[in-house]
Amino acid sequence: MIVSMENTTTSAIDKKLNQLRDQHGVVTLGRVLTLVILAQAGHSEAALEAANFASHEHPCRILVHVAHSSAESTRLDAQLRMGGDAGASEVIVLHGYGELAEPTETLFSALLLPDAPIVAWWPHTVPAPTPHTSSIARIAHRRIMDSARSEDTFETLLDLSRRYVPGDTDLAWTRATNWRIQLAAVLDQAEPAPVREVVVEGCGHSPSVVLVGAWLGTRLDAEVTFVNNPGPRRLDRVTLVRDDGEIVLERPGRTVAVLRQPGQPDQQIAMPVRDLKACIAEELRRLDPDEVYGEVLTTGLHDVRVADIVDAAGELTPGASRFLAEHGGGRPAETPAGGSARPRTDGAAEQAGTASATAPAPRPATAPGTEPGDATRSERVVTAPGEEQA
Repeated sequence: MIVSMENTTTSAIDKKLNQLRDQHGVVTLGRVLTLVILAQAGHSEAALEAANFASHEHPCRILVHVAHSSAESTRLDAQLRMGGDAGASEVIVLHGYGELAEPTETLFSALLLPDAPIVAWWPHTVPAPTPHTSSIARIAHRRIMDSARSEDTFETLLDLSRRYVPGDTDLAWTRATNWRIQLAAVLDQAEPAPVREVVVEGCGHSPSVVLVGAWLGTRLDAEVTFVNNPGPRRLDRVTLVRDDGEIVLERPGRTVAVLRQPGQPDQQIAMPVRDLKACIAEELRRLDPDEVYGEVLTTGLHDVRVADIVDAAGELTPGASRFLAEHGGGRPAETPAGGSARPRTDGAAEQAGTASATAPAPRPATAPGTEPGDATRSERVVTAPGEEQA
C-alpha cells in the first residue's frame, strides 16, 4: 500500500501513520531500529530497495529524505509505504524542497521509533563537512557512508580518518569482508613465516584496495605495494610475498576466486561480488562500533609503510602521490632503462609509471541530478556514481 501526501508536515504524516495502522492492523512492536537514509534525487530507489531487502532480517522503520533543489519554494512531500510495498518495514519517503532540502534532526524527530536505535546512512556520498557534526549524525548510533563515491580515494580516506568517531563505518570496508575472511583463514593454515611484502591490486579509485592494504600491512608488519589496474572499481588480487613463496588470492571474474599457495594445487573459492543489499544487511547486524575498521582507518592508514604505488591505468589522483610521499620509504621503484614498467611480483610487467612520477589530474566528479517537480509521484532513476564492486 502506497499513500502520497503533498505539501504536508511531519505531524500530519505521524497522524496518517496511526490512522493506517488502526485501519489495517499494522503494529510496530517488532521494529528493532530506525534507519534514516539521506539520499539524493534520482538515486533514492536503489538505496530503498537495499534497505527493504535488509528489513526482512532486521525489521525497522525506514525514513528516507530525498534532497531536491534548495532554490524552489519550501515544501515537504511524502510517500508512505506499508505492507507488501515496504518489505518487513514501514517506509516513509520525504521529498524536501527549499529550506527542507537540508535534512535536520527536527525534521525526523516526530517520526523516530521511541527507545529504538538509530542508524543513519548516506548512500551516495561522504557527508560534509563531517558526519558527526550534523544533527542527524549526533543522534545516530551508527553512521554508514560510502567512500567509493569519491574521485580521490586516498584524500577521502585520510579525511575520514581525521574525523572518525566510534560508530562510523564505510561500505568500502564492508564490501571487502569476504576478502578479509579468506586471507585470515589462509594465514591461519599456512606454515609460520614472515610476510615481507603485500601487493594489493585493483582499481585505484576503489577504497577497498587501500583499506585492505593498510589492514594487511600493519597487521603483518610488511611493506605494501598498491597496483592500480584498469577496469571496474573493485579489488582484483592480493599477493603475500614470503620467503617460502607467494600466497596469491585472485578473483578474475565476479563469483569465483583462485587461491595459489607454494607446494599446493590451485584452489577455487566461491567469493561473489557483494551487492548493496548484502552490505547493508551486514551493517545492520551490529549496532556497536566496528573496532577493526576504526583501527585501520585511524592507525593503519597512518602507520602503513608503502613500498610503491604502481599506476597501470593512468588514472591515479594527486592524493596517491602525496600518500606515497608521506608513507614511502620502502624499496624504490624498479624502473628499467628506457621504460616505465615496474615488475610485478608474479613476473608480469605493468606498463605504467609510479604515482610519484606523474599523476594526471583527477577526473571531475559526476554531479548527481536533481529532479524538479513532484518526485513523490515519479522520480527518474539514474546510475549511481562510482559503483563499487569489491
